[in-house]
Amino acid sequence: MTPSPEPVVFQSDIESKKKGGIHRPIFSPVFSQQSIGEMKVTKVHLMVNPYSGKKKGEKVANQAKILLEESGIQVEEYRSSYPGHLIELAANISAADDDVFAVVGGDGSMSEVLTGRMRDAENRTPPIVAFIPAGTGNSHAYDLKIKGVEDAVSRIISGKIQQLDISRVVLTEGLPGNEKEQMTWYSHNLVTWGLGIDSNLIAEKMRFLGPIRYDVGIVISIMLNRRRHAKLILDGHEMDSDFTLFLIQNTQTGGSGLPLAPGASIDDGFMDIGILNRMRRGAILKAFGLLKKEGRHVFHPEVAYHRFKSLRIETPTPSAINIDGENIGTTPMDMTVLPSAVKLLV
Repeated sequence: MTPSPEPVVFQSDIESKKKGGIHRPIFSPVFSQQSIGEMKVTKVHLMVNPYSGKKKGEKVANQAKILLEESGIQVEEYRSSYPGHLIELAANISAADDDVFAVVGGDGSMSEVLTGRMRDAENRTPPIVAFIPAGTGNSHAYDLKIKGVEDAVSRIISGKIQQLDISRVVLTEGLPGNEKEQMTWYSHNLVTWGLGIDSNLIAEKMRFLGPIRYDVGIVISIMLNRRRHAKLILDGHEMDSDFTLFLIQNTQTGGSGLPLAPGASIDDGFMDIGILNRMRRGAILKAFGLLKKEGRHVFHPEVAYHRFKSLRIETPTPSAINIDGENIGTTPMDMTVLPSAVKLLV
């Protein structure tokens, strides 16, 4: 087995109160680089998932459209009718290089829009994007501290641009037992394998519970404590073992504001991965307890944390993959970081 790359070493925030006997880690800045300038926004393609956030998307989109038009910005609105529809809509829009794609929905909705625009990236300029959060989790918007519709629209109007890393993910479409053809997806937020997606699949059956369903799903998955074998290859370094979970992150948070990756910056040219090794239920419960306590899981002895530019996951049989909150594919999976591939209005 090839030795793993050097782990990221976290410093403790000694001014924080200890929880579980551990200080919180010092978090990386969300942005590691300065703004690359400002632009005058004249046209917005409003990409709407009306079903997001318990059908909150439609109301949020109506508010955003009014505010944008009142500021003199031309708005073209597109509404999805089914999962994956935003990919088709985004792919077929004829847009000028300085048009903005503002996504009304959650992390999965932004992922669909990026995938629709980036799959044919050689023949078009990468998009300028903005978040108007309306989903259940809204992890990326949470990191950006977007407080609501008016705040989101004001950021679009201001036209301040930051660069955003994304990743190209190649995997098999469909969940285990329903695999289809190989596909390419683009992620801005997170990719999950192992207990995380097991819990997400359980949580999806309990959407009526709202955000707390993620916690319930995690507890059930921990109690089941399935054996999960995988070969993980990080920048050419191979790890072949039993694992509990891979938390692959561009953003710091996931799910319902969970601080999964305290070391992540969305423009540093890397993705981060938290590797939870195979452990007993009690140790998993402790690790997740530390995770919910402001990301203290990074100090758990069975958690390894790395940064990478390329990653591959192989499993003995097809195993589920979650991208940006959506359960969409199976292993094997290849992931490549695309530094500063997209411009983000902040």
